[in-house]
Amino acid sequence: MKKIGIIGSGSWGVALAIHLASLGNEVRIWSFMQEEADMINNEKKCKFIPDALIPEKVICTTSYKEAIEGTDFILHVTPSKFTRSTLKDYKQYVTNQPVIICSKGFESETLSTLDEIFQQEMPNTKIGVLSGPSHAEEVAFLMTTVLVIASKDKEVQKLIQDTFMCEKMRIYTSNDVKGVELGGALKNIIAFCAGVASGLGLGDNSFAALITRGLVEISRLGVELGGERETFYGLSGLGDLIVTCLSEHSRNRRAGRLIAQGYTLEETKQQVGMTIESVDNIEVAYKLGKIHSVEMPIVETVYKVLNREIKPEEALQILMTRDKKEE
Repeated sequence: MKKIGIIGSGSWGVALAIHLASLGNEVRIWSFMQEEADMINNEKKCKFIPDALIPEKVICTTSYKEAIEGTDFILHVTPSKFTRSTLKDYKQYVTNQPVIICSKGFESETLSTLDEIFQQEMPNTKIGVLSGPSHAEEVAFLMTTVLVIASKDKEVQKLIQDTFMCEKMRIYTSNDVKGVELGGALKNIIAFCAGVASGLGLGDNSFAALITRGLVEISRLGVELGGERETFYGLSGLGDLIVTCLSEHSRNRRAGRLIAQGYTLEETKQQVGMTIESVDNIEVAYKLGKIHSVEMPIVETVYKVLNREIKPEEALQILMTRDKKEE
């Protein structure tokens, strides 16, 4: 059994803690809010997944040192925009443990991927990326899930695979850190678009087309940024894209639907109540597409919707009346 530190007490951090503790591991979660730590410790509840019961082997603390010291590995599960600042605060307590990035997104100010932030801030630390089709609401109830761990270090791959795997969770391994990370980050954008399509009342034909053409855009940009094309047709690309676009659990899909229904961005954030990674990711992907001269009509159009340059109905018309193309 392992001792595991989790940085972040949101729904995904708590879901991973429940899974790992159910296998007998000792889990320590760091939270920046004492209120959340008290709820986890005293009530064994998480406000983001209120019906889930947190095992006794999970404790929560607001101390980085207490969460990290003596652990076998660390899971980083904070919102992307807080990754660098949080990492700067806790890196002094990391010794030789691997750090596994479980967040999905970019740093908006620098357009950096999260693994790039870790390389800049902790260049000698072994890094992995855990991704794939996985809603916290299902993992917390130990429902069947399949994920992929990507790392340049084979020992890290084996450590995560051995620790996480059971009859309810299967873990594949990959060397393509960049591809696995980008698949998880970019799919949020297409999920937001799926929400817009839902808000406009579009049907199954439209969703199938959006997922298919969205995957083309994700893989175009992902390959340009250093990922391997086949990775985007695996669990962290196509797999995560399907589950995030089609599920009502998806906060990114819900956000897109609210925007299509006329809510402002601030009203949408209040309604969703949790971090909406797609909102920041859309601008990053738009800028990266321009920098690398990658054709991304869906991303460009939804960027204009988000910035209120065009209405969702106009976005649909623009996409459907583009110049004729070969597939």
